[in-house]
Amino acid sequence: MKNKSIELTRTPKAIVYCRVSSTRQKTEGSGLESQEHRCRQYADQKGYEVEAVFPDDASGGGDFMKRPGMVALLSYLAAQPKKSYVVIFDDLKRFARDVEFHMKLRREFEKLGAQIECLNLMLEDTPEGKFLETIVAATGELERSANRRQVIQKMIARLEMGFAVFAPPLGYKYAAERGRGKILVRVEPVASIVCEALEGFASKRFLSHAEVKRFLEAQPSFPKNARGEVYSSRVERM
Repeated sequence: MKNKSIELTRTPKAIVYCRVSSTRQKTEGSGLESQEHRCRQYADQKGYEVEAVFPDDASGGGDFMKRPGMVALLSYLAAQPKKSYVVIFDDLKRFARDVEFHMKLRREFEKLGAQIECLNLMLEDTPEGKFLETIVAATGELERSANRRQVIQKMIARLEMGFAVFAPPLGYKYAAERGRGKILVRVEPVASIVCEALEGFASKRFLSHAEVKRFLEAQPSFPKNARGEVYSSRVERM
């Protein structure tokens, strides 16, 4: 019985880190739940006991300190300095798609006495292993930068063709149209209410933002807060 108790206390403790960079990824096969499932399977195979799971559903760019889940994970490790953990993630891209921040995050885990293990890449503490890890991290950074450039190029092209690409204004939404992609369409009756408010202010029917605010609050179909009011800041933006 005594030997069994000692064996249980020596079971390696593991923490699972999952990360997606968009809402779409969160709901598809590469989402948080599937990542956690794979990491838990890996932990079972290695004989690790998963003590906690930290998810991130936003990229935070390359800076890991802008990710709430990663910040919480590091704080969790720091709060238990006498324990040693294995941090598991399914792909090196979940770690950091930026070479500089990858290395900084690596050092943070080393300072906290945590070991990292990746399902898709065997991380080795050898010159060759570190070289391969750096190459993979650099590839992730290249992909992220190339994707960003491609998105910007597409947005510029859409703008030059006369299409909207930013968040839709109040009273509009994006709808897919064959051959044209996503275009702005009116959402009634809000679009007509907004139009009347703007034209009324331009023609001096409404002499101040306060008058526009009162007009909007008098419209049953216009979105308001819980108190039935329209925020002054919304009127200002309009």
